[in-house]
Amino acid sequence: QVQLVESGGGSVQAGGSLRLSCAASGSPYRRYSMGWFRQAPGKEREGVAAIASDGRTTYADSVKGRFTISKDNAKNTLYLQMNSLKTEDTAVYYCAAEVRLWVGSALREYEYTSWGQGTQVTVSS
Repeated sequence: QVQLVESGGGSVQAGGSLRLSCAASGSPYRRYSMGWFRQAPGKEREGVAAIASDGRTTYADSVKGRFTISKDNAKNTLYLQMNSLKTEDTAVYYCAAEVRLWVGSALREYEYTSWGQGTQVTVSS
């Protein structure tokens, strides 16, 4: 299994940007498909963006055109660049990893077995 540690969360005004990072250790990183999920207060956790082990990406409709997921295999690090942030983006953001998920299933929470501890993102108006 892979160990995951998120960082980069914080508070920002609407329209601003943040970049989240997720450092991975413990297993060959290239084998993994990686995803970003978020959970807002009172809501279920939802998939935001994912990148399959072959590099293909997928996004939730709510973040398309604003968020970009990327992966640096040399640094064993996953990123989520978040631009044009909205108040509704406020949530705890989690990264997750699973071996060789097909991109079509990579936004499904139940597909993942390795999770980070989460990082808070707060967007104010």
